[in-house]
Amino acid sequence: MYNDDCIFCKIAQRKIPSDIIYEDDQVVAFKDIQPLAPVHLLVIPKNHLSSVNEVTSEYEGLIGHLFGVIRRLAQEFGVAETGYRVVTNTGADGGQVVGHIHFHLLGGQALEAKIG
Repeated sequence: MYNDDCIFCKIAQRKIPSDIIYEDDQVVAFKDIQPLAPVHLLVIPKNHLSSVNEVTSEYEGLIGHLFGVIRRLAQEFGVAETGYRVVTNTGADGGQVVGHIHFHLLGGQALEAKIG
């Protein structure tokens, strides 16, 4: 299920070019166009979910799969041993800019511990 107005849905459908580095039947991962760290990837489900607020028990398998992909990408991009951060923002006050659940994988440098 895609949302025709969602930029991430368009990336998942390859209607908008992106530097996709991983794809399977459920998930797409691509490089962030405004990286905040040497490694800054976005991992998204192909099906449109607006935010964490829409994640119910029926999505447990998908969320588990997403985190498996994140772990694999952390290894492939050489940050698994040194450390990395996984961030998801929910709602305007939480800093969510695109209304499609997505997980930022950040690494490749020491990241500040403060929130925000």
